[in-house]
Order: sequence, then structure tokens, then C-alpha cells
Amino acid sequence: MSIAENLESVRAAISSAAEKAGRDPASVQLVAVTKTWPPEIIREVVAAGQRVLGENKVQELLEKTAVLPASIEWHLIGHLQQNKTRKVLPHCALIHSVDSAGLAAQISRIAGELGRSAKVLLQVNVANDDAKFGFPIGEVRRDFRDLLALPNLEIRGLMTVPPFEPDLEKVRPHFAALRQLRDELAADHGCDLPELSMGMSHDFAVAIAEGATFVRIGSSIFGHR
Repeated sequence: MSIAENLESVRAAISSAAEKAGRDPASVQLVAVTKTWPPEIIREVVAAGQRVLGENKVQELLEKTAVLPASIEWHLIGHLQQNKTRKVLPHCALIHSVDSAGLAAQISRIAGELGRSAKVLLQVNVANDDAKFGFPIGEVRRDFRDLLALPNLEIRGLMTVPPFEPDLEKVRPHFAALRQLRDELAADHGCDLPELSMGMSHDFAVAIAEGATFVRIGSSIFGHR
């Protein structure tokens, strides 16, 4: 199948999962993950109508924004080193992967210097997986008031990357826990946290059932390297 056909299939599967969960399909946004794929391949998914693209690495994002259409909305979904914040902010509509209070403060400071507000999600290590980045749940609860108070930073919600599990019922509790944490933080702090970024090619249907508003899908669209 072509990339355009794969994209159509993924969109249909997202709509089906949303409807099955009793949700409006428009409440779930696809982020097409372009990690390692060159601009000539990415142009195919853009030509098929996909506007929101996600990149894992800052250097790849910068190289691609330089040559791909300005109409693309880029999201950074991978780990952001603090020393690369200034480079990425002008090119990124949403950072999914704010994984420490120090990084949040750095983004806030540099966004202020650039005269802009940065939209971010807080990455939470729900599974306490040593191989993954993210705030431990207890740390998010402890620091959230201070994070909300940072100027030039708009916290839109939460993100997680659970351990890979072939058995989707084993990954479901991680998605449910992120949703419950989001609901708790929004209620306790009286703030709007509309976004949950969770779910990839193999588990996005379960993530949607548990409340995902962004699903990050690469291999089901572009194939495997």
C-alpha cells in the first residue's frame, strides 16, 4: 500500500476506535511521526492531507522545517535537551516531552526572551520505567503548582510512553493512570488540561478508549525501515 493509502487506513481506524469508545472522532488528532524519514517521503503524507507531524530529534526537525512546506504544524515528541531549547521553540507548535521542572523553567525563560508563549505537555513516566524519560507521578503532583506559575508556558496536558506490551490489556492501565492524573490535576488546581498524548501504532485504539487526544503514529503510515 502507498503512504496515502496507509494514512487513510490509520485515519479510519482512529475514527472507528473513537466511535467505539463513544467519542467524537474529531476529538482525536493524528500526529504522523516522521522520525528517520527523509523530506521526499514526508512530502507524500503532506500531499495526502496530513498537516500535523511529529519529530523525535531536534536536529531532524530543524533540517526538515527548512525544506518542507511552512503549512506543516510540527510537534516535538522526543526528549529535549535544555541546550537545544532556543533552536526548537520558533519551529514547534507543541512540545509533548517536557520531562523535568528544569526543562520547563528553561522553556519558559527562553520563550519570554523570544516574545512568545510555548505550548507544552508534561511527560509522565507512569510505569516508573528506568528506560523512559518523564516526571514520576509523585513529582508531577508535588511540582504542578510551580509549573503552572511559570510565565510564557502554557501547559496543555500530559503525555506518556508506556513500556511496549504485545498484550494491550497490560498497557491499558498506564493510559488510564495518565487520564486519572490529568483529571486530578485539573480539578485540584482549577485549570484546563485538555490534551492527553498517548498511543502509538500498536496500541492507539486502547489509548483512544482511555481518552487520548493525540496519537503518535509512524510505522503504520510510513512502514518500517
